[in-house]
Amino acid sequence: MSYLDKPWLKSYKLGPYKLDHSLAPYPEEPLFNVLDNAAKKYPAQTAILFLKRTITYKDLKIYADKLANALTGLGVKKGDKVCVFLPNCPEAIIADWGILKTGAAAIPTSILRTDDGLVHEAGSGKAKVLICREDQLTRVLNLKEKCRFSSVIVTSKEGFDIEPVEEDIPDGVYEFRQLLEDSEAIPPDITIDPKNNLCELAFTGGATGVPKGVMITHFNRACCIRMGLPWMMKPMIKGIQGKSSILLPVPLFHSYGRYMSQSAAYLGMRLILMPDPRDIEFIVETIKEYRPFMITAVPTQFMRIAQKKVGRINAIPMSGAAPLPKDVADSIKDELGNPVSEGYGLTETGPLTHFNISGFSKITGFMLKEKTGLGVPAPDTECKIIDQDTGEETPFGEPGEILVKGPQVMKGYWPETGSGLTKDGWLKTGDIAYMDEDGYFHMTDRIKDMINVSGNKVYSTQVDEVIFKHPAVLMAASFGVPDPKIPGSERIAAVIKLHKDYPEIVTEDDIRSFCREHLAPYAVPKFVEFRDELPMTVTEKLFKKVLRDEVIDKISQKKNQMNHIVY
Repeated sequence: MSYLDKPWLKSYKLGPYKLDHSLAPYPEEPLFNVLDNAAKKYPAQTAILFLKRTITYKDLKIYADKLANALTGLGVKKGDKVCVFLPNCPEAIIADWGILKTGAAAIPTSILRTDDGLVHEAGSGKAKVLICREDQLTRVLNLKEKCRFSSVIVTSKEGFDIEPVEEDIPDGVYEFRQLLEDSEAIPPDITIDPKNNLCELAFTGGATGVPKGVMITHFNRACCIRMGLPWMMKPMIKGIQGKSSILLPVPLFHSYGRYMSQSAAYLGMRLILMPDPRDIEFIVETIKEYRPFMITAVPTQFMRIAQKKVGRINAIPMSGAAPLPKDVADSIKDELGNPVSEGYGLTETGPLTHFNISGFSKITGFMLKEKTGLGVPAPDTECKIIDQDTGEETPFGEPGEILVKGPQVMKGYWPETGSGLTKDGWLKTGDIAYMDEDGYFHMTDRIKDMINVSGNKVYSTQVDEVIFKHPAVLMAASFGVPDPKIPGSERIAAVIKLHKDYPEIVTEDDIRSFCREHLAPYAVPKFVEFRDELPMTVTEKLFKKVLRDEVIDKISQKKNQMNHIVY
């Protein structure tokens, strides 16, 4: 038996209930039909709950239709791109659907992006319009010429439905609130080719560490939504659809956040949107007040939630974006009373490929036993594990690189169709895992040059390039080391050799300050060490593995010394 025989199909069940082995054929329709259907079936249901403010599905559709009309008036047409440069807020969700209704694709961008990062994403993605909040407007206008977008849409810090923008609005800038007021809820009449037209152009590190635009089509995302919650929760769907809620503290610019937002709309669920993913106090208060059916978060958020003593709650914790350490999963289960379910995938897979069904065991009472790990491949997803050196499939139970193929896998890296995929359509994930006897996948390692900082992907090559720009640096190597305070996360370490004849004294803080000018905050090295010599491989490359092991040993020794201090 090989992986192509899909041995995981035997685990497609929740106790006595068998789950569909396939959902094919998948409808070929525009992704925005998800919102239109929700507005038709559940018009009065709350679509978004945000800081005590609510928007129903009926009103969300009206806002999206109005924005689509306004964007069309600004020259946005089918095939264009619109950059969404917003924090978590209702405007980001309205923008998501409104952009789709013009036939354009969204470029979701983090507000933590450096200027260089924003220029790369909006510029290389050829965004025609950028949507931002007023506290980012000056910065955006300073970069407008480099990014080459024609118009800017700005919303107020308090929200378009609360108050207008305070500052005077210059030419070429349009207020989000005013555009909605001035536009009719009549979107343009367009024809979408779901398998070829993009719904999203999201930038990620890809397989090489160089930020690339991932082309996700309407069909990719629509299939991925159907493969997720609607498939896994089918035995209890009647009690959830149009009734339950999902708490979302994950950033909407992240593929995980956008996917859960759109999945909530597909099921007519109330999305409880958290404004600040780092504000654990507020997240916990919201959980206690609204008691959502599902809590979606990343492992570091769950760890902090468990520490806040939420208490027992009849909710399903759903973890994604980074591997879930067992001790974090155990602490969440002990605190909330329910096991954590886990999803796995990449931006390139729209983003889901695997689901841990056993996480529903306690709340449903269906599963005989709980299982850890990434879970089983989603329906209609082909998956195999190969030896990285030989390219041959590994025996069941042996680790190797995960390869996936399915209708949710990207069209390719921007702008070339098929780029990033093998000739026969497989995506090499760069993640190392093994499959157990039940068809459940378990991750054991990650691609060596990728650093996982609380779910954010950072490639050491990018950090290296920035450090090398410092005039005092002769050689440098950056890499990830385990974060002693956050299980499952990493910190970035950098070991540097300086020019001997550099006239000024250079400190660790000097390097960090320099990095902050060019890198996102989470990508700045926390550990910096200077050395006279750096180890080299036989091919005259910096030996990062040796450096990493040495730094981890130093951190461990320091931690042990601190543990032996008597107060």
